[in-house]
Amino acid sequence: MGLEKLHPFDAGKWGKVINFLKEEKLLSDSMLVEAREASDEDLLVVHTRRYLNELKRKVLRPLRTQTGGTIMAGKLSVERGWAINIGGGFHHCSSDRGGGFCAYADITLAIKFLFDRVEGIARATIIDLDAHQGNGHERDFMDDKRVYIMDVYNRHIYPGDRFAKQAIRRKVELDWGAEDEEYLSKVHRNVERALQEQPPDVVVYNAGTDILEGDRLGGLSISPGGIVKRDELVFRVVRGQQIPILMVTSGGYQKRTARIIADSILNLHNLGLIGPEMPSVSAQNSDTPLLPLLVP
Repeated sequence: MGLEKLHPFDAGKWGKVINFLKEEKLLSDSMLVEAREASDEDLLVVHTRRYLNELKRKVLRPLRTQTGGTIMAGKLSVERGWAINIGGGFHHCSSDRGGGFCAYADITLAIKFLFDRVEGIARATIIDLDAHQGNGHERDFMDDKRVYIMDVYNRHIYPGDRFAKQAIRRKVELDWGAEDEEYLSKVHRNVERALQEQPPDVVVYNAGTDILEGDRLGGLSISPGGIVKRDELVFRVVRGQQIPILMVTSGGYQKRTARIIADSILNLHNLGLIGPEMPSVSAQNSDTPLLPLLVP
């Protein structure tokens, strides 16, 4: 509708990621699981009716589809060991209010669906590595001890939600311009400690690329290679402990982020951290090995 010209977000980012992966022969159409739009019934698991009624519903249909993708990816991650939603990660939205570019609380929804509908999922860990504090899911899980939240963010930028910070169990606050060495060291150390402190049944990984150098909203200075390495170390630690992981792509406000996300997924595949050849990934009822990647 032309709205993409009015804000810094690259509205075509997710489709570009898919196209890059197709060009690299990692994906074909037959290997994709297409996301379904989250229904009102789905959204009411977390959101209030009053909040939903306030939204401009037609304009936000793409975000509801991404939200449905995150819910679907949660189930796939438990079934197959991992899943990536090429989209989602609306971590500023809580049950009764939106924020940033986030209109639906997809992370909260995915976890609540897993708790309510998947046997054996009783504890979850959110690893939020977007440049901004994930105040939406923090508000939603403020008093829920089943959910352990680790959040690494630039302390000087939006949203600065002091109330929501009370829900963070492992908080890593960064200063302007943090670079690869410091960042990767802190992420690696704290991911390991988070999983030790409360071993989860599933991890939701919010893999924002707004940490990239030059991102005017993120304010950090992580290189493209640093982002690829970050995703690798998170998957290495989580998958090394045989914990299912759901990744969402969250923020990233430069045109080059789509290529970086695609490069990161290719790296994970090349290292054997994701892929149909892994024992925990099943391709039932299909002649084509199924990569649980979701199209927003």
